[in-house]
Amino acid sequence: MEKAVNEGEHREVRDDADGVWSGSWVAERLGVELAGDGRLTGLLGLALRRNPKRAHLLVSNVLGKHVPQSPSVVYGYGVELGRRVRDLLGDDEARRAVVLGYAETATGLGHSVADGLGLAPYLHSTRRPVAGVTPAGGFEESHSHATSHLLLPEDPALFTGDGPLVLVDDEFSTGNTVLNTVRDLHARYPRRRYVVVALVDMRSAADAGRLADFAEEIGARVDLVAAASGTVRLPEGVLEKGQELVARYASESAAEGSSAGAGPSRPVAQFPAPPNSGVAPLGARGTARPAPTGPQPDDDGTAPHTTRIDLHWPADLPDGARHGFTPAHRARLEAALPAMAARIAEALPHNARRVHILGFEELMYAPLRLARELERTTDIEVRYSTTTRSPVLAVDDPGYAIRTRLAFPAHDDPADGPGERYAYNVAGAGFDAVVAVVDSAADTPALHAPDGLLSRLAAHTPRVLLAVIPSYAPERPSMLPEPLRGPAFSSYAPEEVGWLLQDLSDVTLEAPTEEREEAIQSGGAHYAESLPVEYQPTEQYQELFHAALKESAARIAQAVGVVTETVLAERSPRPVLVSLARAGTPVGILMRRWARHRHGLDLPHYAVSIVRGRGIDANALRWLARHHDPRDVVFVDGWTGKGAITRELAQALEEFEKSDGITGFDPEIAVLADPGSCVRTYGTREDFLIPSACLNSTVSGLISRTVLRADLVGPDDFHGAKFYRELAGTDVSVAFLDAVSARFPEVTDAACAQAKELLATDRSPTWEGWAAVERISEEYAIHDVNLVKPGVGETTRVMLRRVPWKVLARAGAGSDLDHVRLLAEQRGVPVEEVDGLPYTCVGLIHPKYTRGATGADGKAVSV
Repeated sequence: MEKAVNEGEHREVRDDADGVWSGSWVAERLGVELAGDGRLTGLLGLALRRNPKRAHLLVSNVLGKHVPQSPSVVYGYGVELGRRVRDLLGDDEARRAVVLGYAETATGLGHSVADGLGLAPYLHSTRRPVAGVTPAGGFEESHSHATSHLLLPEDPALFTGDGPLVLVDDEFSTGNTVLNTVRDLHARYPRRRYVVVALVDMRSAADAGRLADFAEEIGARVDLVAAASGTVRLPEGVLEKGQELVARYASESAAEGSSAGAGPSRPVAQFPAPPNSGVAPLGARGTARPAPTGPQPDDDGTAPHTTRIDLHWPADLPDGARHGFTPAHRARLEAALPAMAARIAEALPHNARRVHILGFEELMYAPLRLARELERTTDIEVRYSTTTRSPVLAVDDPGYAIRTRLAFPAHDDPADGPGERYAYNVAGAGFDAVVAVVDSAADTPALHAPDGLLSRLAAHTPRVLLAVIPSYAPERPSMLPEPLRGPAFSSYAPEEVGWLLQDLSDVTLEAPTEEREEAIQSGGAHYAESLPVEYQPTEQYQELFHAALKESAARIAQAVGVVTETVLAERSPRPVLVSLARAGTPVGILMRRWARHRHGLDLPHYAVSIVRGRGIDANALRWLARHHDPRDVVFVDGWTGKGAITRELAQALEEFEKSDGITGFDPEIAVLADPGSCVRTYGTREDFLIPSACLNSTVSGLISRTVLRADLVGPDDFHGAKFYRELAGTDVSVAFLDAVSARFPEVTDAACAQAKELLATDRSPTWEGWAAVERISEEYAIHDVNLVKPGVGETTRVMLRRVPWKVLARAGAGSDLDHVRLLAEQRGVPVEEVDGLPYTCVGLIHPKYTRGATGADGKAVSV
């Protein structure tokens, strides 16, 4: 191994048989310079991007992406970096580490680093969504042509440990991608140490300082390991000059005519073909042998001139690390590699002396290991590279890193739609055979089409072989669990509601309110990862609840009737009510009771979890789609504040439709009260006290808020919640429902008349509540709408669950605020009367909260 790496370095420093640096063409025309480590020009060449965000492209000679290279050199660099990381961490820390590589360019490098580290599991980001796999995170790569990355581990607990996270990319140019990754993951899974690994560190001093400042900000150690370091010196106006060059050379290429499959670029490189290779020599203008005209697939779907190789890939062995790759997986692959490489060797032409193994976009590691094993066990000269999404200008000049380009259509049905893909420096290179290695998701008719990759390759080599590796996807259970029902889960009767949740009653999830608030606002935790300690109401507060219920029961009953009649008239004659747990659950039960009272309907009713910032429970949606027509589903909530959940649901359903292909779910929420004017389906738009907002679990079937935490909720699990059986002595859940539904007969006529009137009016949302929240956020210098909670219900939640700063009350607000005033007095929170407030009241969470922001008695203070 060490010998291979050293030989590779020696070969790279020579650059080319002519002694020309493969970055000189760009350097001379744009004034781009590489400064620093003397090995940089051996490791890197330069090319021009077809990208409006950045002109130049650093082209690695040892990555195995754009430049065909000895697989031993490619693998050796990654393994050596991994060994350096292990030396840095020590074996104990290395065993607790997780390695994360970046798609698409560094998936193979990251895997090789993990091999060198030897003790840690590996995951790479992906741009390919996989149905049924819930992302554990994501981030943006700002300079890339395809910016969004997903993290899709099969084991959701992969990131939950506090061991080091090793981030691997091919180059470290500005540090933005690493910063975005760490920012996203640290907010979800904070840890003490990160190690950044790259082939080359090309950051400026300012960029290096930003990473150091960020590490200090989050209180973590960040180390860097690189094979070489330096900086890229870019003259002023380089982006515009680069775009002009790309436009000019692409235009000249189009005017001259490209070689078959090369796409719009300069003519292909004039590599000599080996004797008896079957490849015609290139002409004076570098024109390659033309592709066969009108090829048709063979009977097995394989393009003509292509031979399939059955690798006998081990069953259930991941093809890569899109969902994680463990040391146990590595051991299985090592054992299987010799036999798989032997099958490739047997399928090659007997006189093949120079063979290229061509991987596929993110599928870099498996082809690399096959290529290295073929190189190790035969006397064939093996080269390795992969196809790519990256559009790069090709110029046939020894001083330019991308000499030739094959362009072909994407062939794996990408989520972002069809587009061109590329193989660089393969055309005209004189290979006796090219072995294309793809996963089964990419073995599509487009791969075998007349303009597909295999036909493009056939124009430049006498033999094309195809090896298909089964695309690995985590197993999904054949059936999701049945809904939880009372009395085993909740104090509601079993027919009133089925909870599409998992029972976490035996897990300690509660944390003091002040600790939760500090963690949430600092980014150290998401509010759904823990639970507040349940508020135990005083005798005085309980009296207020019962008085409010007695006073408002008829008003609530009429609003229930109005919203239910609207749903039955507009949405479905037999709707499936799906409450957003938990505030929506009592309302859903009341709507179900109204439908039975007024129409004799026995409607199905479920409760599901939705989490701000993380969406609705996708497994609950799958269960619903399996048992009901999604078009009949009506989502129900208690009330609207500023409309955040309304927006969250719409976005989540859009993403679910894309990931699972299940259509029909309507994002329109039906609510009892819509003071924020955020929905079309409501019982009232008045902001009044709904007594179920006064309490927590003891008015919601003794069920907690829902919980979404990676170590508790796996990709095939429902979100979780707790059943507080121990609070049964103070439970008023059924009493609340009975008090309201007892008033149905007296309000039936009024409710039906009001619903009929509403159906004839324009109920389009005005979002005036959102506008008010934004205004309040700025007026009170909060600058975060998530800390402004409008309406009686949301204000009550602030008082019970968060650290309140102050309460804004509409001037003249009456008994609807008695309980809020009592809570404010108990917690030392000022109540400030405001004229012209569109809500009865607004609760303000303490901005930039730390425990030092409270007084000595723990009560809120003014700032």
